[in-house]
Amino acid sequence: MRPVVWIPYEPKDLPALPDGLDCHYWDGTDTCPTPPEEVRFLTGFPGAGGYETLVAMVSRARCLEVLQVLSSGHDYLAPHLGLLPPDALLRTGRGVHAEATAELAVTLLLASAGRIPRFVHGQRTGAWAPAGRLTLRGKRVVVVGAGAVGTAVARLLEPFGCDLVRVARSARPGGDAPAVHAARELPSLLPAADAVVLCAPLTEETRGMFGAHRLASLKDGAILVNVGRGELVDTDALTREVSFGRLRAALDVVAPEPLPGAHPLWRQPEALITPHVGAFTDAFAEDSAAFLVRQLRRYVDGAPLLNAVAVG
Repeated sequence: MRPVVWIPYEPKDLPALPDGLDCHYWDGTDTCPTPPEEVRFLTGFPGAGGYETLVAMVSRARCLEVLQVLSSGHDYLAPHLGLLPPDALLRTGRGVHAEATAELAVTLLLASAGRIPRFVHGQRTGAWAPAGRLTLRGKRVVVVGAGAVGTAVARLLEPFGCDLVRVARSARPGGDAPAVHAARELPSLLPAADAVVLCAPLTEETRGMFGAHRLASLKDGAILVNVGRGELVDTDALTREVSFGRLRAALDVVAPEPLPGAHPLWRQPEALITPHVGAFTDAFAEDSAAFLVRQLRRYVDGAPLLNAVAVG
């Protein structure tokens, strides 16, 4: 019997799907295309039902072999990994959205440096209030995270003439590519930074890595961009720094998420907030579908699947 597969695309729209699979469209809601107990390859991404519906389906998928999420991270699933059947595999969409997320990171940085949030506020109130802008040329930009997104951010920033400093969990010697500093070096790197772009994943090591003390180490007027995870930053501490006018913030991710409508960070003229849309471009469907087809071909061929995640 062919393995039952749920995917967020109509199978007829993916002519390159490999043979030997019983593929069904699942929209992420509690409407099941087949009994969940039969599904062997389940693809999840926040749809109409959100993560809660995905978790509910996983709890019923007793024959599940592969849980494939199309998000880059999987931290939201960490409390529920015990629901997976023994030997089930978890795979992410890491790298699929790297270019789109990197584009947004650079957009947020440029907008904040150009004081666009303040000028937009002036436009709404009819205030003609010129103010100096920050050029990126010659400025030190620290990119935290050297994975697919961080690498793409660094590449996109090169034409602006920045003094780029890349940081990852562990140091990487230079060669054909610039050297990467270890995260433990951040205390010595941050005081000279004009901007910090967070692209790191959320782990126990990175959670809260930019708390009050580390934010305070940044120079006056520095910009913090976050396209990683909101929990990398102490939101209350960042709000205080921005409200004092000491730092600027440009965020695609926050904690909590969504940010409550009454939260004071919304009202800061030097804060720019987008609602976690880094991956959502007009290329999202095409790129993620192509990745999924490649992954399913590996599944059929018995080849190792991409983007392994340790479970348990």
